[in-house]
Amino acid sequence: MALKRTQVTDRLMDAVLCLRTRDEAYQLFEDLCTVKELQDMSQRLEIAYLLKNGTKYQEVADRTGVSSATISRVNRCLMYGAGGYQTVTERLPLAAEEEDA
Repeated sequence: MALKRTQVTDRLMDAVLCLRTRDEAYQLFEDLCTVKELQDMSQRLEIAYLLKNGTKYQEVADRTGVSSATISRVNRCLMYGAGGYQTVTERLPLAAEEEDA
């Protein structure tokens, strides 16, 4: 189910797009989300990177501590979702590569 595009949701997306620095992003997301929500979103993005890099489900679970249901949901979004994970994982460095550097 896609997020309904409204003036309010458009304003949120525009707010994200107008951020210029990582610090500004932290400031906005800390105001908008709980710590748990931010951790969950960060974790799901990390799962997307790992899956895109060919990491097997069990290794993803071992590295992230998430359930197979969460991994499956992220994988389903990678394969059949709106394309957000695809866009981000193609444009930003792979997290695993950053760890090796």
